[in-house]
Amino acid sequence: METAFGFHFESIPSFDLPEQQLINWLRLVATDHDYEVEDLSIVLCSDEYLLNLNVQYLEHDTLTDIITFDYNEGKMMIGELYISIERVKENAAIHSCSFNDELNRVLVHGVLHLVGYKDKNEADQVAMRSQEDYYLSLRDF
Repeated sequence: METAFGFHFESIPSFDLPEQQLINWLRLVATDHDYEVEDLSIVLCSDEYLLNLNVQYLEHDTLTDIITFDYNEGKMMIGELYISIERVKENAAIHSCSFNDELNRVLVHGVLHLVGYKDKNEADQVAMRSQEDYYLSLRDF
């Protein structure tokens, strides 16, 4: 079965992404956790677009960098990642890293949510950050 990845732009201008490298890298994260990616939609969007989703679906009236919708069926990964490019740019500046590094961190963060990682308490946040750092270290692009 062909793995379905989709990259979309919503309420922002599109820009070039190393799509095949990202697909291979994110697929590695999934398979390392015994998941097969069946359908992963990645939507890059504006703060306003993501805020509206956050209010509508999660009842959180705050800006965020990512919202992950998990529709997994067993070990078949089916999900949607909505990422605010404005938040990614701001967080990259705050953390003194490149836009691409921060975007990749947010992408892997979403996939880690889909394989079961949480980040609601400090211990979970430490585990999540450790996994993010590990997978970021494996990138070859």
